[in-house]
Amino acid sequence: MPPNFSITCTVPLKMTSDRPSLLVLAAGMGSRYGGLKQLDPVGPGGETLMDYSIYDAKRAGFSRVVFLIRREMREVFEEQVSRKYQGILEVDYAYQDKDDLPDDFAYPEGREKPWGTGHAVWAAREALQGVPFAVINADDFYGAETFTELMKAFSSEPSSEVILECAMVGFRLSETLSEHGTVSRGICQTKDGYLQSVEEWTEISGADEVSGKNPDGDILSLTGEETTSMNVWAFPPDAFSPLGEGFSRFLESISDPLKSEFYLPAAVDEWIRAGTGRVSVRPTSCSWMGVTYKEDKPRVEQMIGDLVGAGDYPDPLF
Repeated sequence: MPPNFSITCTVPLKMTSDRPSLLVLAAGMGSRYGGLKQLDPVGPGGETLMDYSIYDAKRAGFSRVVFLIRREMREVFEEQVSRKYQGILEVDYAYQDKDDLPDDFAYPEGREKPWGTGHAVWAAREALQGVPFAVINADDFYGAETFTELMKAFSSEPSSEVILECAMVGFRLSETLSEHGTVSRGICQTKDGYLQSVEEWTEISGADEVSGKNPDGDILSLTGEETTSMNVWAFPPDAFSPLGEGFSRFLESISDPLKSEFYLPAAVDEWIRAGTGRVSVRPTSCSWMGVTYKEDKPRVEQMIGDLVGAGDYPDPLF
């Protein structure tokens, strides 16, 4: 049987004396999916993918979660999310407002979409002030080992040679694709267990052979074996200042004010190239699952059902 929520983590945290929080990015519009897939049930008891991540995070040692949402989603989240976790862990909210910009920048007229994952994390700066934090997507399934690896990252001895000591959990690209359309992924280059670079590739497809569009706009072949960032990160408390500085540089050189996005992998890549941070890459044997398109849902439901049937998760989860 899976462990219950009385289990706590006793790993010492070296990033800071405060225990880490989990930031769940849940402000996405779900345009390709056609709705709020963060709240779409996939488990036998009506559980969402986010529920399984919260369960795994709690048994790995996290005791606080911050949901990054749009303001108009607050009532729905309180009704369908917060109530579910009462007595299990502390729940807070942060908001991704489109006009939440650094000083001296004005919101461009006509823009409708949010500013991207880098801005989403920066938008949670007040809710996460002074504490280390991990970042995940609300609509992905990462597996229990992923959260164990995140907690291990917080126990690592910091290096005096760099400003930011970060970590990420990497997945094999071929295991993160959809059979029903293209996806965007952070393609990583690693060396000796550390991230050397990460680039946001778009329009990645594995229909015939794996290929995608690199940041320069070129369609290139991929092997499918590439280490891939699925937006699972561990950051120290002082990550927000350089993240905000990177967002300002992005706004200064923005190519399309109505559509360009500030991606979190691009911000991290900038730290690595500047020598102001380093990122340990922690591989996992867990199978990633996600519902990018509605057609992905039956497969995910089957995989979750298999895990529940094998005793990896209880039914119901809470």
